[in-house]
Amino acid sequence: MKSSPLFQPEDLPPGIRYEKLFNHLPFMEQTNKVRGRPPFSKNAILRSLIYRNLRGLPSLGDLAFELKNNPMMAEVLGFSPFERSPSKERFSRFLRTTINQDLQRIRQGLVRTLKDEQVISGHIIALDSSVIEANVKENNLKTSVKDRFDKFRRLKGDPDARLSVKIHYPKPFQRKIEFFWGYRNHMINDTKSELPIHEVTYPADHDEKKIAVPMLKKITSQFPVSHVLGDANYDTEDILEYVVSEMKAQPVIPLNPRRRQKDSFQIKKDTVLCPANLKMHRKGRMKNNNRVYLQYSCPLYWGKKYKGQYLSCPIGHPKFFKQKGCNYLMRLSPSVRDTIAYGSLRFKKIYNQRSSVERIFSRLLVLSMHKPTVVRLQATQNHCTIAHITVLLVALAAHRMGFSDKIRYVKSFLPRFA
Repeated sequence: MKSSPLFQPEDLPPGIRYEKLFNHLPFMEQTNKVRGRPPFSKNAILRSLIYRNLRGLPSLGDLAFELKNNPMMAEVLGFSPFERSPSKERFSRFLRTTINQDLQRIRQGLVRTLKDEQVISGHIIALDSSVIEANVKENNLKTSVKDRFDKFRRLKGDPDARLSVKIHYPKPFQRKIEFFWGYRNHMINDTKSELPIHEVTYPADHDEKKIAVPMLKKITSQFPVSHVLGDANYDTEDILEYVVSEMKAQPVIPLNPRRRQKDSFQIKKDTVLCPANLKMHRKGRMKNNNRVYLQYSCPLYWGKKYKGQYLSCPIGHPKFFKQKGCNYLMRLSPSVRDTIAYGSLRFKKIYNQRSSVERIFSRLLVLSMHKPTVVRLQATQNHCTIAHITVLLVALAAHRMGFSDKIRYVKSFLPRFA
């Protein structure tokens, strides 16, 4: 029979509540400085940044002000109440100079602990990425900026930020596309517990399809993955083959309609008719990434049958002048997509679990992950990793205190106080 705790978290004083929370946080390695002023503890600064996330403080200046006027909480976080608390520059320096791998070790330690205590199963995982807008004037459309959307520019405010697009749906079935400068946080999560198990941050112009396989390699040996979920953007041969061949799992990724060849081509045995209903020229076999194709080309450019009969494409196809007519690739080698039951009820039922990604990013949004107060790539990576550490730390504390149903209560498990 499960025993109830002696005290409810909400009945404890604020300082004790946070002290109990930070008891579950792994320690960072602290290097002893030989010369100069004694530095602030890295662990105390990390706890302070987690405290800022939970309190919803908008800036590092607000965090410094909070600790200056609340010595009791400063002592709980690891600072001496009789000495001066860190300034906002100290917190900013921590984010700018700390190697992200040091914070990743803490995040990975929390993930391992949650797995060992059977909070995270890792059987069904999902992939996705989220926008991290840089704190630069180019993202403020009210300012006057020359060449705002020139992707070859290097911004003075944040040289590591890159131009990309973000898509959102203000109304059902209405898609809106906007440009932004910044980064993307790429994540793998466990769909059952709705907790992140891996994350990495790159400039916004990095293709998430190329990042997916390296991310999956990081967790392949750690979790017994049976299904990998993702939206249609992850529908590539490399990702699908890695999931099936290396992970021995089932990809639950819908077909991307943009990667299909148009139905205007008609196939009759070994004959292919182009959109103008002309028999295409069989150019020969070609090999691409160990995949064999039979290539068909425009008969007006490459064949002899229609030579002299047409001055241009009968239907005025734009590819006739841009790339010497249409091309069609008939795949000869088997495709991994042939083994996926896209229209089955089981496929749709499992794919519905992908919505857990959106809920996790929503919780990270509550922790202000999408609004970094620092610039440059390393600082933004640390900012995002600390947000993930906060989510995992609250989940671990809630589980160990006997509130397994509240592992996702990021903001309400430790009630806010004035």
